[in-house]
Amino acid sequence: MSIEIENIWAGSPAATRLQPTHLSCDPKGERIAYATGKVIYLRSIDNPSHSIQYTGHTATTSCATFSPSGYWVASGDISGKVRVWDAIEGINTKAEYPIISGRINSIAWDGDSTRIIAVGDGRERYGHCFTADSGNSVGEITGHSKAINAVTMKQQRPFKAATVSDDGSMVFMNGAPYKFQGKRLSHKNYVMGTEFSPDGNTLATVGADRRIQLYDGKTGDMTKEIGNGAHTGTIYAVSWAKDSKKLVTASADQTVRLWDVETDTCLQVWQMGEPGSKSDQQVGVVIPRGRSDGLIISLSLNGDLNYLVEGTAEPIKVVQGHNRGIEALGVASDKKLIITGDAEGRVCTWDVSTGVGRAVRGETHSVKVSHFCPAGEGRTYSVGWDDTLRTIDHSTNTFTGNPVKLTAQPKGVAATKDGFVVVALMDGISVYKDYKLLFHHPTNFEPRAVAAYGSDVVVGDNVDAIHTYELLNDLLKPTNGPIKFSRPVSVFSFSPDGRFLAAGYDTGKIIVYRTKSWEIETDRWSAHTARVLSIAWNSAGTHAASGALDTNVHVWSIAKPGARVKAANAHKEGVYGVAWIEGDIKIATTGGDAAVKVWAVKGLQ
Repeated sequence: MSIEIENIWAGSPAATRLQPTHLSCDPKGERIAYATGKVIYLRSIDNPSHSIQYTGHTATTSCATFSPSGYWVASGDISGKVRVWDAIEGINTKAEYPIISGRINSIAWDGDSTRIIAVGDGRERYGHCFTADSGNSVGEITGHSKAINAVTMKQQRPFKAATVSDDGSMVFMNGAPYKFQGKRLSHKNYVMGTEFSPDGNTLATVGADRRIQLYDGKTGDMTKEIGNGAHTGTIYAVSWAKDSKKLVTASADQTVRLWDVETDTCLQVWQMGEPGSKSDQQVGVVIPRGRSDGLIISLSLNGDLNYLVEGTAEPIKVVQGHNRGIEALGVASDKKLIITGDAEGRVCTWDVSTGVGRAVRGETHSVKVSHFCPAGEGRTYSVGWDDTLRTIDHSTNTFTGNPVKLTAQPKGVAATKDGFVVVALMDGISVYKDYKLLFHHPTNFEPRAVAAYGSDVVVGDNVDAIHTYELLNDLLKPTNGPIKFSRPVSVFSFSPDGRFLAAGYDTGKIIVYRTKSWEIETDRWSAHTARVLSIAWNSAGTHAASGALDTNVHVWSIAKPGARVKAANAHKEGVYGVAWIEGDIKIATTGGDAAVKVWAVKGLQ
């Protein structure tokens, strides 16, 4: 057997309210770079279902920038480190440099792709200038009294640089080496973004005072303000078109505006979402200058990437996904659609054939989505830490019906072919049908996991036992004494024919039981070194895949328990979900990196 990565459906850019998110495109305009969780994604613009994932950071990442040559990427994290790595494969790291003792907010390269300025919120200093290959100092960042939000570097000689800060100022620098030239107090509040025009003649800054200020790119002197009063919220980002005659701004007022700089004319306004929708605030924007189609990409606070073109009133494409860890994974009965839920309540469906993700519309969970289970007839049930049971309709990609309020926090959900929905709660087991509670079965233990097949229901407690029941119309009837083990069960999965039950434990061990006798079929599935979080069987019931907190994915065989294959370090922060797709020749996995990964499995034994 073998398992190989086939595709990565990237997470969305991480976005934080009241803070700009920096986006970067390569010189050809083919890929976009951004930070999510502890990883950096280099994502295809034309085919967003293809991406490269860089996993070299050990702390939460904050920004990433392509070098002008397109061969390197510099990325920063909240610990103040900057890593320089290859942009081709995203594997080889050139160097790591500790820059400041806090979050890196922005990174810029000079026109030679040799010098870098990284800025942020440090204690001793707010930024540093250094060479990409050795880390040697090539200047200093001074003049600010608060955190620096953005930096930009003029690409032509003589080199210049500018930084903007929460102290309301823009600092202009001569280089190289880069030294303080002057400070401009052109804004009355936080300055959020800045960028030199491609020809280097003009510098633009934007900020919380809703001001778009222009400067002479060679001297740093203020020239004029444009768009006075147009934006009604903080302007978080600015980006220039390649002709240096237009620029685009993104604002908390949910709009993206395209400007003619020479005439101070707003050429177009794009309004995102319904008025007052915080999730549609625009916190980032970039124009991929290597393209000829005039594409603009903006970022919504909820992580959506909006593709905009002048002359078109609505986005021509919206790329959706997760920007928080995906902690729940479900799969439709035909295995052509998977469903994912993250730590903040967002639910997405993914077309397996195209890798396109769409956020499920309607009233979603308000906090963490914890479990899914198939409901048959093109539906999926979900439960979350908002203590609700909801139903997703696949055909309309919406939540359907009214959410069912649960009496306690759910620990798992399972459904039977007869339409019963079994929910494990902290105080017992509740059984529903047609959105109505049939009965609640109190337990003298706290359930941790649940699974159902036919009339069989199994529940794992929080100590060391599996409890088995028969589901009748109005009660759960215990059918066996507890099955003991030394640690609590973390997850269950029945084989498709119901012959086996795979139980994953906190220790990383998986034990497969024969359901007729509850005797052990195999206890040799024991390669995980941390809590097992997900188990999925193939349609034949001959093999199972598992994911765990140890970040690894394993594929196991019933006939040959020792014949396993491993995908090491499959997801940063753990593998939360596994599912067989596309005729059981591939596996989809999810984890703390907010991505969906597709693996090709060959040679099943």
